[in-house]
Amino acid sequence: MPVDFDAIVVGSGITGGYAAKELTERGLKVLVLERGPTIDPATDYSDMVDPWDHPDVNMIPEDEIAAKYPYYSTVAYAMFNSNKSFWANEADHPYETVNPDRFRWVRGYHVGGRSLMWGRASYRWCEDDFEANKRDGHGVDWPVRYADIAPWYDKVETFVGIAGDRDGLANLPDGKFLPGFAMNVAEKVVKAKVEAAFPTRNLVIGRGANLSQPTEEHLAAGRGQCQARSLCSRGCSFGAYFSSLSSTLPAAERTGRMTLKTNAIVHSIEVDPRTGRATGVRVIDAVTRAATVYRARIVFLNASTIGSAVILLNSRDAANPNGLANRSDQVGRNLMDHIIGGNVSGTLPGMLDVYDRGRRPIPVYVPRYGNFSEKDKPYLRGFGYQAGAGRSSWNAGAAGVGKALKLANRTPGPWQMGFLPFGEMLPRADNRVTLSTTKRDKWGIPLPVIDCKWGDNERLLIVEATKDAQAMLRAAGATDITPAETAIAQTRVPGEGIHEMGTIRMGRDSATSVLNGWNQAHDIPNLFVTDGAAMASSSTQNPSLTYMAFTARAAHHAADLLKEGQL
Repeated sequence: MPVDFDAIVVGSGITGGYAAKELTERGLKVLVLERGPTIDPATDYSDMVDPWDHPDVNMIPEDEIAAKYPYYSTVAYAMFNSNKSFWANEADHPYETVNPDRFRWVRGYHVGGRSLMWGRASYRWCEDDFEANKRDGHGVDWPVRYADIAPWYDKVETFVGIAGDRDGLANLPDGKFLPGFAMNVAEKVVKAKVEAAFPTRNLVIGRGANLSQPTEEHLAAGRGQCQARSLCSRGCSFGAYFSSLSSTLPAAERTGRMTLKTNAIVHSIEVDPRTGRATGVRVIDAVTRAATVYRARIVFLNASTIGSAVILLNSRDAANPNGLANRSDQVGRNLMDHIIGGNVSGTLPGMLDVYDRGRRPIPVYVPRYGNFSEKDKPYLRGFGYQAGAGRSSWNAGAAGVGKALKLANRTPGPWQMGFLPFGEMLPRADNRVTLSTTKRDKWGIPLPVIDCKWGDNERLLIVEATKDAQAMLRAAGATDITPAETAIAQTRVPGEGIHEMGTIRMGRDSATSVLNGWNQAHDIPNLFVTDGAAMASSSTQNPSLTYMAFTARAAHHAADLLKEGQL
């Protein structure tokens, strides 16, 4: 049977782009399949368009939101009329949910995927994160530890360009950083007062994938310095924020060994019944709906946590009636997301002679302390906070007309500080993705059916996170703290963290997991899954940096096996 490529990478997002880079740089001929269209920064990015030149103040019509983007409230901070094509609309890409609280599946179907829209917060996991499952019995034991991933964090951080400080914290390991984006005056005051009142808690500058001070390598690759405009969601014409489109895919293209095919929807993975190995993928053209099979020696599945599970489940055949690589019955199970609570904020006194200049691209951060530096909590695992301070609106309800109104609006409001908690979700087998038996999309692929809900521990996490944020704001001298201390903590529905992971988990035992410690399928040695689906737990930190570290590690392992003739 002829082989077209050494490797096929399904997906061009954060992990697909990284797989393409690493595999091509190791000398492999690689096909990257992207289900959406290409993106041209010159025409598709809107970061160079003045606000007054956007029709309708760049707002999406409400009827269009209702029909296509019911998750809009989740991403309103980053979604505009000018970039709505980056966000998959549910009229064209439907899915089903089981629970009344509809799972919010936020997607991007285009070259670069969600790497064009991500928040860029980039934090390493710590040793505790890889030991938690074994310690408390939830989920399966990770087949790796922090020491296995640390050198790959180094590699990824150096290439990507992560701005941050070396804080010396065990719960937030240091890495290879560019200079960080400094805290403003109010955040420094809050930091000093909170850390004095709570010595086990730390407020640190955020670590983000924005080039604060690009290296010679970054500049040589065509990436420029972050301008601190906070227009990242509209695309970055400078290439200053990390995306597949600005970084990994161009690196793969420079090798001359990458082929990128767009509008290529992967239907399933094909397997040789004699050897049990993957031989290639079946693809449906998104425009013509014509079917094509591409063949390769290895397959990297990077279609997203839910998308990758759908592909494996849809790859069932006589030998694999429950889906491919699913002897353990774990494909689609253990879906996780970070639980997010309502923002807790308060008004800070003083500092009215200071106004913050620039628009820092990443918030400050409070890493997890519960069940780490603070023990005996009423919950398992823990939570962290994205946080930040700023002065409230310049036109905060000022009265008057003419000159009086103008004078009243020359002064911004008081400083306010907010904490947004992100809590860890425990892996549970009944939080899962299956395939509809009655409904298919326009390309004939069964719709995903998502059954995912918060458990008691997640709800308790957010209640405690809200209480702790209120206590920290009081320690900082804040007033008008919202929500009030007696208010019930708010929780969003699963999926709104946009950190879904876990449907094709790693593990030590092939009876209870799908992948080994190299992101390699137990049942199919030439199949690798390195997107969020591979995660065995969720930690509290934003996960994309960890996805990339695992991807780089798995790609090098796969290339080694291919070179040795084992694949």
